[in-house]
Amino acid sequence: MLDVAIRRPDGSTAVDWQHVGVRTAPPLPVASALESLLPGGLRRGSTVSVSGSMSLLLALVGAASADGAWCALVGFPRISAEAASGYGADLRRLALVPAPDAVAGGWVTAVGALLDAVDIVAARPPRGRGLVPGDVRRLAARARSKDAVLVPFLSGDATWPGADVRLLARAGAWSGAADGDGRLRSRQVEVTASGRGQAARPRSTRLWLPDGDGSVRTATPLAPVVELAG
Repeated sequence: MLDVAIRRPDGSTAVDWQHVGVRTAPPLPVASALESLLPGGLRRGSTVSVSGSMSLLLALVGAASADGAWCALVGFPRISAEAASGYGADLRRLALVPAPDAVAGGWVTAVGALLDAVDIVAARPPRGRGLVPGDVRRLAARARSKDAVLVPFLSGDATWPGADVRLLARAGAWSGAADGDGRLRSRQVEVTASGRGQAARPRSTRLWLPDGDGSVRTATPLAPVVELAG
């Protein structure tokens, strides 16, 4: 193999070009039910957009938070602490910024500052106006340079330019209320992952989101019905 290292006079390595730019920080873990969508976990320095389900967003950050990661939620005026905790989030390491427009410099400044300080920044873009493409690129670059993970939360068919991975949840029916009485407790949804590089080939899975315990787990397909003759 070609030796591309720059060596000192004593023979020790000063710069090994094979490792320049290679991230050594391990990825952040995800819930086991999401591993088929995000093999290896949340890659540091990446942008992962989420659409279609707030529960999916909380499930995405929950395992990393439980493992010790610091997380921030930006632009979400109403977040249930009980729901976030049910997905594994450690509320002691979860920062909430419900009104980033009140911060000097607005939404982009708030998100950029948090990317400097925490491991995962999940942010809902301001409604009613699009972001300048340059701001999108700068936030992605900030996440890469700080080994953070940027998680834009989008509504409808909106997309985040340049996202490394896109997670889309298609809503399913709720269950739990019997004969119109009781509490809705669980919902089965289909989640698709697509994106760039290793995520270029779409992958899908069905999840209980939430399940009866307020967490996330894989939905086991029903066994096919076999009709016996005679």
